[in-house]
Amino acid sequence: MHRLFGSGFRTKLVAAFIGFSLIPTVLLALVASGLVNKAVDVWFSDQIEQVMRDSYDVARMQHAGHITLAVNSARAISHEIYREDMLLTEQRDLLVAAMARKRAEFGVAGIEVFSAKMETLTKALDLDVPSSALDLPIGQLVLQVINGKQEVNAVQEAQTGRLVRAAAPIAASGRTGEIGGVVVVEAFVPESLLAKMEGIGHQYDEYKQTKAMKNPIKAGAYLFVAVITVLILFGATWFGFYVARSITVPIQRLAEATEAIAQGDLSVRIDAKATDEIGTLIDSFNRMTSDLQGSKSEIEEANISLRHSNLELDRRRAYIETVVETIAAGLLSIDKNGLITNFNPSGERILGLAADRFRGRQANEVFKEFRLDPFQTVYDRMLADQRDTLALEGPMEIGGRFLTIGLHGSRMKDEANKDLGIVLVFEDLTELIKAQKVAAWQEVARRVAHEIKNPLTPIQLSAQRLRKKYFEKSADFDAIFDESTNVIVNEVTSLKHMVDEFSKFARLPTPQMAHQSLHDVINEVTTLYRGAQKDVELIVELDQDLPSLNFDREQLKRVMINLLDNAIQAMQQKGRVWLSTTYDTKRRLAVVSVADEGIGITPEDQEKLFVPYFTRKKTGTGLGLAIVRRIITDHEGQIHATQNQPKGAVFTFELPV
Repeated sequence: MHRLFGSGFRTKLVAAFIGFSLIPTVLLALVASGLVNKAVDVWFSDQIEQVMRDSYDVARMQHAGHITLAVNSARAISHEIYREDMLLTEQRDLLVAAMARKRAEFGVAGIEVFSAKMETLTKALDLDVPSSALDLPIGQLVLQVINGKQEVNAVQEAQTGRLVRAAAPIAASGRTGEIGGVVVVEAFVPESLLAKMEGIGHQYDEYKQTKAMKNPIKAGAYLFVAVITVLILFGATWFGFYVARSITVPIQRLAEATEAIAQGDLSVRIDAKATDEIGTLIDSFNRMTSDLQGSKSEIEEANISLRHSNLELDRRRAYIETVVETIAAGLLSIDKNGLITNFNPSGERILGLAADRFRGRQANEVFKEFRLDPFQTVYDRMLADQRDTLALEGPMEIGGRFLTIGLHGSRMKDEANKDLGIVLVFEDLTELIKAQKVAAWQEVARRVAHEIKNPLTPIQLSAQRLRKKYFEKSADFDAIFDESTNVIVNEVTSLKHMVDEFSKFARLPTPQMAHQSLHDVINEVTTLYRGAQKDVELIVELDQDLPSLNFDREQLKRVMINLLDNAIQAMQQKGRVWLSTTYDTKRRLAVVSVADEGIGITPEDQEKLFVPYFTRKKTGTGLGLAIVRRIITDHEGQIHATQNQPKGAVFTFELPV
């Protein structure tokens, strides 16, 4: 049988609460029962009963005392009036004085004397007694005494208290058996005293009734204590169940939720309400499951994304492998440890070497074995200078074949910019260079022929003119001779200048490299131009972070002078020229720019700028920019021209650092 989780703990907790509450509750019940029994016995003890009885007797005696006082006082006053014959008319003053004295003597509320004919003879009243009480009817009482010839008393109720009246007959002087008058003595009991007397009586009656209930009272008290005891035990039991439930139910739900999570259901949440440590535990559990569910969703999404990425990578890898296998250029990759990892079929075809003779071997070993000097040069220089890119053209001999290789090296890096190795892309430029040389010489021949033809025409015309004038024996022959010979000399000088420029271009010396500051050369050149052209403003902006580099000082000066001359001439000797340097740290290149506000570059001239003998100047040879490009190329750099904004041109060349 499956046992409910937490039932054992709940049972123990409830039993503990009952146990902890049972002992003090039973002790309390016993003590309470003893106290109740003792208290009831004290309430109904003989002493208490005697006090209550005495109090009741005192109250009754107090009431009877007022009646006795009134009766005795009336009797005594009646005898004194009779003895002193105070009913006589001549004794009236004595009667009045005697009654006032007797009222004070007996301490009664009032004394009234009536004749046998019920006429009031005198009154002695206590002024402190309310008049409303003393004004109560008295005639009936007097009449009863006269008719009955005996003492009579009566108790009359007033609003302010109780009036006790006692009337006694006064015997007539000299007439035996006849009544000469009546004396009435009044005693007043105040309302407050009446209330106390009545209260004592009621309390005594209630006490006697309650005493008869002594045993039922004890039984009721015992029952009450028992009920309280049972309620305490019940409350402890209920509280134990409540506390146990508040603990075990969340724990049970935690256990069930944990089991559900163990089975893979991460959507489970616990709704139990609690504000203590259990509540904190539940909140933490819910946050944990929420985080787990979120993490699971993220992992699933990441897995899906990873599968897609892997598929995409597989497609890209297959595509790249296809490209590598099919491109016409050779490709050789070297990892960061210097091992050759890839050598494509085009590389095998160009070099005439099998790929299995390359893969998995040290690059330096392979380059040395097969005398791949351009490869060795590029690889060594990229390692030594930590360059990202490097391009080189060079001749090499493989298997009896002389090749001109165009080689471009690039450093491979991952997304974290961590070095992965170097890839070398190369092409056989032998036939291309041959074709370029043929085309170049054809272009040179065409341009040279064109340039030679231009001065030959005026030379021919001048010679023909001289010949004609000579045979005609013209009178102005001397002037024509001088003019024609000057034309011939000038054109021959122009031909000589053109031949000299062509000779310089063809015999450009090998650069003499030295590690030095490019800024020193720039400052030296710009000094020549400052102030030389009053309408030209030269603005120089140098990057102070640019390090020293290897270059031929004289050739770089020639480049700077040529570019500055072209900029000034393009502006017709008027405007601003900017010369700036920057350091490309990522590519490790020194970048030099010369910008002007001249006429700019037309799209059709863009591709012809660096072609020999191309010029838009009337007196130019078209070799200046060709020489500049040749120098930059010899320094393993690049040069290009773009439009300046809003007008003018920008010539930029880059040199490796």
